[in-house]
Amino acid sequence: MHRAAVVIIHYRGKQSTFDCLNSLFKMEKKSEFSVYLVNNGTDDMSSVVWKYPSSTLILPGKNTGFAEGCNLGIKKALNDHFDRIVLINSDTLTGTNLISRLVGFSRRHKNAGLVSPKIYFAKGFEYRTQKYSKKDQGKVIWYAGGILNWSYVQASHRGVDEVDRGQFDKSEETDFATGCCMLITAEAIKKAGNFDKRFFLYYEDVDLSLRVKSKGLKIYYCPEAVVWHKNALSSEGPGSKLHLYFQTRNRLYIGYRYAPLRTKKSLFFDSLHLAGHGGIMRRAVLDYYFGRMGKGIL
Repeated sequence: MHRAAVVIIHYRGKQSTFDCLNSLFKMEKKSEFSVYLVNNGTDDMSSVVWKYPSSTLILPGKNTGFAEGCNLGIKKALNDHFDRIVLINSDTLTGTNLISRLVGFSRRHKNAGLVSPKIYFAKGFEYRTQKYSKKDQGKVIWYAGGILNWSYVQASHRGVDEVDRGQFDKSEETDFATGCCMLITAEAIKKAGNFDKRFFLYYEDVDLSLRVKSKGLKIYYCPEAVVWHKNALSSEGPGSKLHLYFQTRNRLYIGYRYAPLRTKKSLFFDSLHLAGHGGIMRRAVLDYYFGRMGKGIL
């Protein structure tokens, strides 16, 4: 039996997905994992099964969104008796022994429900690439732990845009694990449930993290495991209409669900301000208030 199931959601960017798979199989012993590839897009990904015999292709028949796509992969993995599932974005490249390091960490920390690795921007995908020297590109942090600020309902990444000089090399508990790459234990799913498909895309990881914590399990940042992220490549990139829509709508959903009452009042006025911008921001706010969750009508 392999030690972990790996769930990858494919939507677009066929070459990027194969780059992810190639890095995984190159940098990890094949005996450590089995892959479950959920094809949310229209690309023919059937070659995955013969190229990587330990892989399973799941075909929902439509774009179910990231959250529900993960649920489909997790369900199949649990049915196949895996007790640890590692979610990896299709627009990432994995470091040496990513799976075994995450699994090993989770076994050493018996109370771990979710574990995320240190994540860098892939070289050339930094927010401000020109800011960094050639030797620093590929060493710029994307995630070194999650920080939740309930005063503003903000979920941010610790260390983002910083060049890694060893300042985040200590493992520790963190506010949330990132859906870009996280290990989930079967115990966490059993106690806290699956991803909420109403998010469709973005903030589903924060929601799951909060539910996992509420069940007494811990969320950890594990710097010994490393991933490189081609930031938002599979979702049209930061600042795109798709990105703005789901970030805006789902932030409201998270805020009204978990934030203190005082923050909820501020969030209402904030949403009016956002709606005043018109366009995609207004659509996102209205869709939240009218209960148009999931894929929405974007």
